[in-house]
Amino acid sequence: MMPEKSTVERAEKDKREGKAPSTQAGEFVRAEMHHVREGKHGARSPEQVIAIGLSKARSAGVKLRAPRKGKASAKTRRNAKLALKRARSQKKKTSPKRSRAVLTALKREGHSAASRAAVAWPSCTLGGGRQGRPNQGPAPSLRGGTKGGADTRSLGPLRHSDESSIYGRPGDDSSRR
Repeated sequence: MMPEKSTVERAEKDKREGKAPSTQAGEFVRAEMHHVREGKHGARSPEQVIAIGLSKARSAGVKLRAPRKGKASAKTRRNAKLALKRARSQKKKTSPKRSRAVLTALKREGHSAASRAAVAWPSCTLGGGRQGRPNQGPAPSLRGGTKGGADTRSLGPLRHSDESSIYGRPGDDSSRR
């Protein structure tokens, strides 16, 4: 599976403008996302789509180094190094049988891996709640429902004297009312 001519041209334009190799490789990842979205082939996860895009970028000659030890498996790092070496040496055409096998395997996969929700998932959930939860309304604690224990809505409005005794603020005498 060769990258499209327009993708290679966009990456070369980025290179001429002096942009980083990761920015150049981003064009290939972007193109791969579009391929999955339009149904050209599928992928199991957004990470797989990104990996395919980076692999194509290396094969096209983008000087993107292999991932560091501990960031990816030994097999992934080896494949990345081989792709870089292949790009620098003479181009050897991939056998038709191998290309067909790869494409057939990817076509069996789903297309939801490149959906906006799947791509946004890591930033929403792994970000430690800093960026909020898009399109899901307020957090569960603000909706009034609790997992167990007393229902906070049944306590009624708090008076100022109750508030200090509940929260135990320093300097406040909780026995005084």
